[in-house]
Amino acid sequence: ALTSIASTKQGVGSATARKIVNRGSVPVFGPPVKLARDVPQLAKFVRDVRAELDRHFAAGKRVLLEGTQGTLLSIHHGFWPSVTSRETSAAGCLSDAGIAPARVRRVILVLRTYPIRVGGTSGWMGREIDMEVVADRSRISIDEFLRVEKGTISGSKRRMAEFDWAQLRRSALLNGATDVAVTFADYLGADNRAASSFDELNENTRMFIERVERVAGAPVTLVSKEFALDGVLEKGFERD
Repeated sequence: ALTSIASTKQGVGSATARKIVNRGSVPVFGPPVKLARDVPQLAKFVRDVRAELDRHFAAGKRVLLEGTQGTLLSIHHGFWPSVTSRETSAAGCLSDAGIAPARVRRVILVLRTYPIRVGGTSGWMGREIDMEVVADRSRISIDEFLRVEKGTISGSKRRMAEFDWAQLRRSALLNGATDVAVTFADYLGADNRAASSFDELNENTRMFIERVERVAGAPVTLVSKEFALDGVLEKGFERD
């Protein structure tokens, strides 16, 4: 049942399954498959993405791909059955976009200081803790946590856990990370919001970053200190 894995019930998994199964003239599972090009309102927006990207590459432009969800929700490498219907690693992003692996120069692994999953029976996530504990540690009000930490689609309160170093290593290897971006540094101390450089982050955060670099085998070049447009600190992040 969808409720047993805390699905957002948006129909993505069902649509993917139908695309795979219903390739004949008679549907095997659910209604016939309809692609975006088959919908008049959407057809005008449809392009050959691979060809568009090839033109950008030929013109010497840079292309940035942003993945969905998290590596450990991968249909192949996640904690099945509590996974999504897609391959969520960097390799999956490239495949979806039609970009050859040889074109990749950098892979930025994005992590949260406290991992989350959607509320309910959404699957394993290590040492789960109460949000109130993180609020107390960070000196951020619990009201702010409850306002921010809600599922984007479901709107339900998220589950939260202690950082998992083994899963960081696994994710770094699966993705071939060249850089790491640490987000929610303010959850390691609200005083980090006032930092204007890596050196101004509190000691606990600097130690956390050093350990991340050792475990991931890649430098932390970006740190998000707060949820704001100007809330990202850079260190050695080359815009090549």
